[in-house]
Amino acid sequence: MIMNKPRIIRDYTKVSEEIKEQIKLVYPRGFKQHLISFSGQNGTKYTGLPLETEESFLIIKMSKVDAIAIVQKDDDFDDDGILKEEIKSDYEDKYEDVEYLSEHNENDDNDLG
Repeated sequence: MIMNKPRIIRDYTKVSEEIKEQIKLVYPRGFKQHLISFSGQNGTKYTGLPLETEESFLIIKMSKVDAIAIVQKDDDFDDDGILKEEIKSDYEDKYEDVEYLSEHNENDDNDLG
């Protein structure tokens, strides 16, 4: 992986479907408990979901309310906010060649509460 990766901040609505699917693999139990706080260039405080890829460190802007709503409205998650097993398996197959995802799946520490 690249040592000094660019930090890219994107709104959830502006990231690709592929990144959204990969986020679900990294955070299969929902997003809100993984949000971090950061300051924008103008000093404004935001919250976002971190995602480190092979090329960059992404921060996907979302509030706690957004994080909960995204999971609740997404049919890939069950009623408890957990990524459905069949969806998880499909995404794992689809992205099996994405190196940073295999590292997350091996550690699976993001799967804890």
